[in-house]
Amino acid sequence: MELSISLHAPHRRVELFGPGDVHLRRIREALKVEIQSRSAVVKLQGEPANVARAAAVIEKLQGLLKSREAIDADTVSDALHEADGQDESARRDAVSVFTSGAAVSAKTPGQQAYLDAMRRQPLVICVGPAGTGKTYLAVAMAVHLLKTSRTRRIVLVRPAVEAGEKLGFLPGDMQQKVNPYLRPMFDALHDMMTYDQLKRFMVSDVIEVVPLAFMRGRTLNHAVIILDEAQNSTPSQMFMFLTRLGNDSKMIVTGDDTQVDLEPGQPSGLTDAIERLRGCDGVTTIRLEDVDIVRHPLVQRIVNRYGTLNPRRPSSPSSAGQPPTDSL
Repeated sequence: MELSISLHAPHRRVELFGPGDVHLRRIREALKVEIQSRSAVVKLQGEPANVARAAAVIEKLQGLLKSREAIDADTVSDALHEADGQDESARRDAVSVFTSGAAVSAKTPGQQAYLDAMRRQPLVICVGPAGTGKTYLAVAMAVHLLKTSRTRRIVLVRPAVEAGEKLGFLPGDMQQKVNPYLRPMFDALHDMMTYDQLKRFMVSDVIEVVPLAFMRGRTLNHAVIILDEAQNSTPSQMFMFLTRLGNDSKMIVTGDDTQVDLEPGQPSGLTDAIERLRGCDGVTTIRLEDVDIVRHPLVQRIVNRYGTLNPRRPSSPSSAGQPPTDSL
């Protein structure tokens, strides 16, 4: 897994990292992660659970540095010990949503890092192959926050992009045409609440399921907003979606960059956003891998076989801070 952390005070890198980066080396050796530091960003790579702990340690040290002149070895030791305790606590802290009588919880270290990021950050981007629980865990977290009164509503969003078929060929009005594209999120919701609950929440607009094209012009406050299948958004659509974020809200963007159904030559808004937001404070990108697949065991083997024929597409090159090139 790869994770980027923005430095709160880049001018105090020496105090944070220690003489000759001794503190970074200590974290690297204790948690078996690779650490690279450039300008105002620290990049972590390694096993998801270790990366999550290393990120917690660095964030803890950054917080302490606000009231200290420097960080010493004992402080690093304490932060490492605290991160280990928090990691164990997080594993016991399952999402308070139940399916088939059991609480929804992480089944792999990668999923645990994903849940931790959703608890901590206002914007989380999760990329991974089919079956890794990207959408399911995002919906579970949203329902959990709704049940515990930490959000007022849930907005589930998906691009209505066809995989080889045209919307115009389907019968019905626009709402009936887009319903098949929104069905996976309905399925997750039906797993987590009764039909009567879901119907009541949807009638009262506590839960809203909407095509991406209908998001323009809105500001969503006190909400959890999930964009599913984000690889099928364009850069301008992604920019439009991300700027809907209102006060006291959380956004979760999920997608699989190996299954882009856009027209040939059209860049994906998902890969574009990952590049543009790399190192941005308040944003965490989680990449789930084949080992995080929790569907039928055969799904992992299928993904592996297709991966040899259709390797993951590289992220579209872009310049951070530049607006999307296609028109709004």
